[in-house]
Amino acid sequence: MVSSADKRNYSEDQVEAEAERLLAKLMHVECEASRSWNLDACREIAPLTLEINELKKEKGAVLLAHSYVEPEIIYGVADYSGDSYMLSLKAKEAAAETIVFSGVVFMAETAKILSPQAQVVVPDRASGCSLADSLTGEQLRELKKLYPEAAVVCYINSTAEVKAECDVCVTSSNVYKIVASLPQKQVLFVPDRLMAENIRVEMKKMGIEKEIVSSDGTCIVHDNFDPETIAEARSKFPGLKVVSHPECTLNITERSDYVGSTGGMMQYVKATQAPYFMMLTECGLVERIEVEAPEKRFISGCKLCPYMKMNSLEKIRDVLLEPRPEQIIELDEELRLKALGSIDRMFEIAEGTAHAPGKGC
Repeated sequence: MVSSADKRNYSEDQVEAEAERLLAKLMHVECEASRSWNLDACREIAPLTLEINELKKEKGAVLLAHSYVEPEIIYGVADYSGDSYMLSLKAKEAAAETIVFSGVVFMAETAKILSPQAQVVVPDRASGCSLADSLTGEQLRELKKLYPEAAVVCYINSTAEVKAECDVCVTSSNVYKIVASLPQKQVLFVPDRLMAENIRVEMKKMGIEKEIVSSDGTCIVHDNFDPETIAEARSKFPGLKVVSHPECTLNITERSDYVGSTGGMMQYVKATQAPYFMMLTECGLVERIEVEAPEKRFISGCKLCPYMKMNSLEKIRDVLLEPRPEQIIELDEELRLKALGSIDRMFEIAEGTAHAPGKGC
């Protein structure tokens, strides 16, 4: 297929101006997982970012990018970037004809649930998630039979069919507030076994009596950090602050100075004075903070999510040009409305507002 890059000609001045814009954003990215950003590297991608930004305007598209995708996407072409909760809110507010979700498929499904009037597309349909892929709607229906009195809570890292089977959806930024608010003593939490363990600990600290049962999914990034790495880093770098996600194992979260959502981790690092930080999460978040707070110093420890890294500028350009059928997110309307109920409940508890029926966003 001939790409529009072969059809659109940009002057040297346009490319140079775009390269300079990109470099101003990307020059501080030094994460070992990233490419080296200099003016030549920015000139190389400038025609693509120019083209994508033009295509977005032409097609009435908005581009949502998770913090874990590559920095050239976040700072070159994204309209909004952040964690799953922030992007869920942006999807809810969107009035765009097309939503391009640069992240993983369950996030694009959430955008479609909240914005049914929009065409929602993903750059790579293979960009799955070990958590979302660990549990089907049918498997959850069988689990619910074992715990008929339990409140059924799903982490947002789940498929639309799982969300449709749940009482309320949560994110890592609001999970403790929502679980604590539920009247039921027993909570069936899916699909993240490790987050369930962290919820048990947090409920005990809060003095709230809850029985948390869970399915057995884990995140392939956050399930693979070694506590010995923390001890070794603390011995070498006095004053080090260790930051982790509640998808991590207890032997990581209990040794961390801060545990929180992607957005929460960013805020903590930016607001905290420390000589060094170790981020036990996906490397994309480290790259974002390097750009937005270049004075911060990081000790190696992050890991890559292979699914998030399936996103690229070329794939975003191509899906804007002519999405293939498998790149378009389609949901049965009955299932969508059931899934919307669990997300509405999340917004109602976390934000004090519910999704307005009939507005389709």
